[in-house]
Amino acid sequence: MRERFHGQLSGLGDRLSGMCGMACEELRLANRVFLHRDTEAAAELTTVEAKLNAARTECEEAAQKLLALQAPVARDLRTVLAAVYCADRLERMGDLAQHIAEQAARAPEFGVPDALAGRFGEMAGLVVSMAEDLGVAIEGPTAEVFPSLARSDQRVDALYEELMTLVTAPDWADGVAPAISVALLARFYERFADQVVSVARRVDFALTGELPESSVRDVPAGL
Repeated sequence: MRERFHGQLSGLGDRLSGMCGMACEELRLANRVFLHRDTEAAAELTTVEAKLNAARTECEEAAQKLLALQAPVARDLRTVLAAVYCADRLERMGDLAQHIAEQAARAPEFGVPDALAGRFGEMAGLVVSMAEDLGVAIEGPTAEVFPSLARSDQRVDALYEELMTLVTAPDWADGVAPAISVALLARFYERFADQVVSVARRVDFALTGELPESSVRDVPAGL
């Protein structure tokens, strides 16, 4: 019975790992839509998004069965509850990637000024790397991964602040629509990064019983 139970716990971890891979793939596709004007990537993203949403439901149903039938305690209970929490955040990461693609595909007047392409390119690359590192954290110990995620998140925050300072400055000359697009896109990337760190913290908590030290608090699922 215990072997079966721990096999089911391991299955939860596999589900989360798969969900993380889907969220990361959605972000890569969103980056193609935004940075490379790849319209085909938008259709691919929608397909992955549907799979991620279904995986979240399956993960929650599996966790609820374990709670109802096995009454886990201590670390096992932390693992099950962490799976529910992380599944919600991973789905939210997919939603944020979808928002990036949708905003990037809006009418031409909402285009981001070319002068900001470098900052957005750096931000997009950082957040993808964070999502990839999160996959490593889900599959194994997070001690080595979390400090790197926290540092990357701080750089993403700094880029977000730079972009917001630019679009709210009195000398911003590119118009209201591009400013709105810059603000929204920067926010979506920044929130994606925050969700990555939040999931990593909860995975670490499930393993150790202690939340790792960080200036980043668990963030709400919404914008």
